[in-house]
Amino acid sequence: MTDTPHSVALTDQAAPASAGAPTRAFAFGDAVSVMDQRDLAQYFEIWHNGRWYEPPLPLGRIAQAFNMSPYHRSAVALKVNMLVAQLVPSRWLTADAFERFALDFIHMGNAYLEWVPNMAGRIARAEYAPALYLRAGLREGQYWFTNGAVGQEYEFAANRVFHLMQPDVAQEVYGVPEWLSALQSGLLSENATLFRRRYYLNGAHAGFIFYLSERLADAETAEAIDRALNDAKGRGNFRNLFVNIPGGKKDGVQLIPISDVAAKDEFSAIKTISRDDLLAAQRVPPQLIGIIPNNAGGFGKVSEARDAFFETEIVPIQRRMLRANDWAGVGLIAFRDYVCTDGTIIQQDGTKIPAGAARAARLG
Repeated sequence: MTDTPHSVALTDQAAPASAGAPTRAFAFGDAVSVMDQRDLAQYFEIWHNGRWYEPPLPLGRIAQAFNMSPYHRSAVALKVNMLVAQLVPSRWLTADAFERFALDFIHMGNAYLEWVPNMAGRIARAEYAPALYLRAGLREGQYWFTNGAVGQEYEFAANRVFHLMQPDVAQEVYGVPEWLSALQSGLLSENATLFRRRYYLNGAHAGFIFYLSERLADAETAEAIDRALNDAKGRGNFRNLFVNIPGGKKDGVQLIPISDVAAKDEFSAIKTISRDDLLAAQRVPPQLIGIIPNNAGGFGKVSEARDAFFETEIVPIQRRMLRANDWAGVGLIAFRDYVCTDGTIIQQDGTKIPAGAARAARLG
């Protein structure tokens, strides 16, 4: 089995075999360096069970990481939305199937379409196949559908599955999501949020202990102090309390904090740094996913950031997806021209038509 050399620790766990074939279960373990010697030593070959190759990463865990951070999910959703907005639906591929296909490619690093033939053997339509359950077989053009929870396995007809992948430097069977380098940052953000929630839920944010060691004149005075403290809640909060003990000592009355509400964990800094790592891995302008700038100058014009992002990020994804047309032999996928704010037109292959030429072409 191959472990990808990214900031992920994969721990092999024993799992029961099905249909006489050995299987393995994987889980995220402790945080380790990308240069961990054990991981590099296991990257020499891809493990298979005699029918299909096992992915280099636990796809179930990658799917769960989709919701590890709002910044990650928003960045993925932005790319998918921009692709869907430019799609020209065809009679072979529905908009719904394409959206699921695009989501798998952006987040999972792998996306699949199944060839559904007509009576003549030509393609009738292309159906979405979930990357979570697809496996590449040992033979060229062979793919399997696996569902570990139910134990069902299905082998597709040869060359009936189109596989689009984000390339990996260490193997060529499966793709690896390009945001994976920020996985540890995303999990750190999630852990910081969970820690803060648990900190409040377990009562560790309680106020203080009012310690009084001086002898009071009578029990009524102690009860009056207790009532004053209780009345300082809700609408009575932020009130001052006066205690007068003639002849009392210096430390006769003390306020002992139970804990610091800030918890000394630099929560805001952790969230900000992990957010920046995720956006850097996705290369998403912050203003496009609703992040409020901290500086007076802001992030610049949203329209200019959107145009630059479309040209540098969305167009390359479109060009990769157009490979499905060669596989299908028909115009399975097509995208509308993107019109920039200044009137420049960006075609689906990345060709730019200046604003003046584009205007003249429309008038002519």
